[in-house]
Amino acid sequence: MFSRFSQVVIILALASLWGCSSGPSAPDEKSYLQELATARAEKDKQFTEAPDCDNTDEARCSPIPPPKRATLLPLRYYPPDSSYSVPAILKLADDRPVFEMPTSTGKPRRMQLVGTLEFSIQGQPHTLGAFVEEGTEQIRNLFVPFADMTTGTETYAAGRYLDLQPTATGYYTIDFNHAYNPYCAYNASYECPFPPLSNRLKLPIRAGEKAPPA
Repeated sequence: MFSRFSQVVIILALASLWGCSSGPSAPDEKSYLQELATARAEKDKQFTEAPDCDNTDEARCSPIPPPKRATLLPLRYYPPDSSYSVPAILKLADDRPVFEMPTSTGKPRRMQLVGTLEFSIQGQPHTLGAFVEEGTEQIRNLFVPFADMTTGTETYAAGRYLDLQPTATGYYTIDFNHAYNPYCAYNASYECPFPPLSNRLKLPIRAGEKAPPA
């Protein structure tokens, strides 16, 4: 738990991001909504039209087998909500400790903790760990798996993911409207890491992708 002093420091730091030219800035609402709708439509198109490649090339394949596409597509989302897009500060970890994350196939995946994202949502401070695959030398993407109080009811039972591009400043925007399901939500042949206990939020995140229909 955060001490009162820590809470004050985090809240002041996060509030200052919006006034700092080097930190993330609030997007234009109309453009933001259009970009989000376009991204979701393009993902539906890819999942509908791309071949089923048996998990060999995720960038060019659809994780949804053709017989299931009529049922699972289009993907289901919460309506966009800007209150779930919040500034964050990444506190770097010492020596990138290794975690063995359980996965949907039962085989642990070794991940390194890059740091902890500190942010505030619904007036309360929270944290999420940001990870990379073990042995990653040049970080191109931060993997942020998480669960929340909608997990297993409104959203996928194994949790959801966020991807963040690394910044030089340590300032980030966590936008839960971009939260997405792991591929194992649609196809059991995919191996999906489960969020660690430290990435289980004690609040409902009603933003991003919902659970696929049963």
